[in-house]
Amino acid sequence: MGARHAESPRCGNREMVKKNRSFSFSRSAKSLQENASNAGAAAGASYTLVGGILVLGGLGYLFDKWQGTGPWGLIIGLALGIVVGFYDLVKTATKR
Repeated sequence: MGARHAESPRCGNREMVKKNRSFSFSRSAKSLQENASNAGAAAGASYTLVGGILVLGGLGYLFDKWQGTGPWGLIIGLALGIVVGFYDLVKTATKR
C-alpha cells in the first residue's frame, strides 16, 4: 500500500518519507521558513490572534499577581487580546 501511495498522481514521483536523510536543524529551519512564507497573510493574522490573546492575557495575569487585583487584569488582558487579534484578522481578510 505504501508503494502505491508514493506513486499516486497526487504525490507525483516524490516519496513521502526519505529514509537515508539524517536530521538537520538547518534543513528543518529552512523548511519551517518556507512553510510560513507559503502560508500567506491569513496565517499571520491567525498567529496574531492567538499571540495577542496569550501575551495580553499573560500580562493581565502577571498584573493580577503583582497587584493582587483578582481576575480583573486577566479578564481585561484577554479582552484586549481578542480585540487586537480580531482587528488584525479582519484587516487582513478585507485587504484586496
